[in-house]
Amino acid sequence: MGVKSQGVSQDRYMVIPRVLIFPFSSDGKVLLLKGGEHKRIWAGQWNGIGGHVEAGESILQAVRRELLEESGLQAECLLFCGAVMAETQTNPGIAFFVFRAEELSGQQCESTEGGLQWFVLDEINQFPLVEDVPTLVGKVSRFQAGSPPFWGLYRYDANDQLVMSFEG
Repeated sequence: MGVKSQGVSQDRYMVIPRVLIFPFSSDGKVLLLKGGEHKRIWAGQWNGIGGHVEAGESILQAVRRELLEESGLQAECLLFCGAVMAETQTNPGIAFFVFRAEELSGQQCESTEGGLQWFVLDEINQFPLVEDVPTLVGKVSRFQAGSPPFWGLYRYDANDQLVMSFEG
């Protein structure tokens, strides 16, 4: 099968692929990244670790790269928890793949993306979070190996407020 048989067309809806990783410690804490003040989006807000999938890179390769680049950590166990399509009212939109990272090794270190902090799950809402983080952390914290993934859709209403829906 050649490239042309893929049926790619500028007339079709396109997405930018991203990955989002929530590392968990053996005692159930989650590692979040506080976006640096220089960041264009989510500056000063806590989020999972992640970013764009680069050309020529698989989703799993992007997860490993982003985790290492932004935290200095590697994970022996990476669990695919779900995928979200984010309708941005433009073309392209965003598709992101959510992972849980466990059995961590390496030397934790901050990056230019921002600072890192481990959180007890029931305390994260006391901090400035990216809007969907409480929902996603909840889903990822309950995810078990072998469970089916969740499938999400993000849209924005007439007041530009995020509307999240999930299956699974």
